[in-house]
Amino acid sequence: HTTVGRILRKLSLDELPQLWNVIRGEMSLVGPRPEIPSVAESRGYLDHVRHTVRPGITGPYQVSELRYAGDLRDGLDLDEEYANNVTFHGDCAYILRTFVALGRGSGS
Repeated sequence: HTTVGRILRKLSLDELPQLWNVIRGEMSLVGPRPEIPSVAESRGYLDHVRHTVRPGITGPYQVSELRYAGDLRDGLDLDEEYANNVTFHGDCAYILRTFVALGRGSGS
């Protein structure tokens, strides 16, 4: 990793190209993070539910403490809960929490 790469990653600026995917309608600002299709196919029902919504740049797992604990299974549970309860208010809250995390330098 280069110094510039580390700075971009720390500030989550390496995610900026995904805004183009949002503009094209392939992604949302908020939603479960996209997965490699072969990985998604191997996971079963839980991931079927999380794939009923467009993937997002930020979402429940990205702003949770579980991300830092490396607890992917609980993160998938958060994604399932999100997919079952999508609201505009909830999306706004995730966006706000993302900006707070970015302000602390902890990424999104």
